[in-house]
Amino acid sequence: MKDVRPTSGRVLSALFNILGDIEGKKFLDLFAGTGRIGLEALKRNAEECVFVESVKSRAEAIKNFSSEKSLILSLDIRRALTWLVKREMKFDIIFADPPYNSGWCEVLPTLQNLNKIFADEAVLIIEHSVREPLTLKDNPHNLEIISQRDYGETCLTFMKKT
Repeated sequence: MKDVRPTSGRVLSALFNILGDIEGKKFLDLFAGTGRIGLEALKRNAEECVFVESVKSRAEAIKNFSSEKSLILSLDIRRALTWLVKREMKFDIIFADPPYNSGWCEVLPTLQNLNKIFADEAVLIIEHSVREPLTLKDNPHNLEIISQRDYGETCLTFMKKT
């Protein structure tokens, strides 16, 4: 099991400053790890947050801090997307923090069913290493990179459907 790499306070603060008011928004935290991002979204009045964390012990730990506005899925990312689509769940903000240098930042935007969980005007944010640039070479869901921000070793890439 890979060690969890929690999002730094600086990146967390920057992310929510960029997002602005998220009150009433539906938030999806993929590769949730400690759940820090999704829990912050709930603190900032997101309507609900779904946490997806495949490591059962981490998913259980998130449950200890969650609320009635939370749903924790201990599933592989592909299975979680299928589960969400079957329930017709859509999200305004989809945040993903996959393990750095694992290839996920290029694979994630191409996953089957990803486009089916986007609410109108949804934003997808991927946190990744600056050494692993995200280019959208393969772009089946017509995503467009609208912003990339570097914070030391970390990059936040913001995307929307075109």
